[in-house]
Amino acid sequence: MAPMTQATSRRRGQGEDSIYWDSSKNRYIGAVSLGFSPAGTRIRKKVTGRTKTEVRDKLRELHRQVAGGLRPRRRYTVDDALEDWLAVGLDGLSTRTVTLYRGTIAKALREELGSVRLTDLTAADVQKALTSIASRVSTRTVQIAHNVLVRAIRQAERDDLVGRNVASLVKPPKGQGGGRPSKSLTLEQAVSLMAAARGTRLEAYIVLSLLSGVRTEEARALRWDHVVAWVSGQWVPVAEAGFDHEQVAVFVWRAERAGGDTKTPESRRTLALPRKCVEALREHWVRQAEDRLAAGPLWQDHGLVFASAVGTPMDDHNVRRMFRVITEDAGLGTGWVPREMRHTFVSLLSARGVPVEAIALLAGHNQTATTELVYRHQIVPALTRGAEVMDQIFG
Repeated sequence: MAPMTQATSRRRGQGEDSIYWDSSKNRYIGAVSLGFSPAGTRIRKKVTGRTKTEVRDKLRELHRQVAGGLRPRRRYTVDDALEDWLAVGLDGLSTRTVTLYRGTIAKALREELGSVRLTDLTAADVQKALTSIASRVSTRTVQIAHNVLVRAIRQAERDDLVGRNVASLVKPPKGQGGGRPSKSLTLEQAVSLMAAARGTRLEAYIVLSLLSGVRTEEARALRWDHVVAWVSGQWVPVAEAGFDHEQVAVFVWRAERAGGDTKTPESRRTLALPRKCVEALREHWVRQAEDRLAAGPLWQDHGLVFASAVGTPMDDHNVRRMFRVITEDAGLGTGWVPREMRHTFVSLLSARGVPVEAIALLAGHNQTATTELVYRHQIVPALTRGAEVMDQIFG
């Protein structure tokens, strides 16, 4: 026989809440009617507690939420909010970012807060969770986790499932040092790298990255119609004009990112190329023509400068793998990644006295502060200038 429940003895008036004891749950149950759904069915919400007082408090809070326009769900948790946001909030993001959010970030948040009811979540809960996450991941990962949680709760707030976004009240703590620090090649190492790349499919990619500072995702997305020569007062694609001109440049207008846009609007720039880049691209043009002939009907023309042997886009994992082979052949070991060629570009310019303002423009940064922060280990400090002048004055 099913367990019996004991209702309160006083008869309720119409529309009043009900509180009764449920022996199967060993709890008091509070129920409230919230009207009818569009389908005509009654909407009832229930709360539980060890005492009638606890249940009454929860019922009052439920009424307060409803009066404020909320539509609380009985067991809508942080996990539910994350899942709802992940289902619609990742449009336009790169595959890599989606994988990060769905994997590392969502997993960490679910471990700390997943089972907490969203309406019960407090700023203190969020702070405690982020502090726990910060003990094992980098500061950047903590910031991303905080950002994801804020966005997920903001969506629930928009849908009237919670009254306020407590995560937005919290400042994320600092995480661990984490991650492998970026580094740059010396001039001698850069020369060795280019020598080892000679004749390989990645030669022009390496020369362009080292000598122009384009990001790896910008290089992978570069099209031949964006490699141009200055002819009769205008830029003309080298496919029409050829490489034998005083000035050859690249339009850095695309990147291998969601939507095909560059990282920021300021990253869209036109870069004049040094002669060594022009020669490497000329040889690469010939090599790709040979690939096209060899592939025959298998060739897929995407117009890309850097493509596979059949014309398809180059995967970043394949680029890293080929790059490691070349760094090992150059005697540099395998502890390097392609993005460090951009760091090398900044380092070599700074060592030659190029002002940070000019480096920021070439790197596609909207302000020098970004250049100084991201490449702080590569930028030669300018504060030594005063000491050098004083040494010259006072000998």
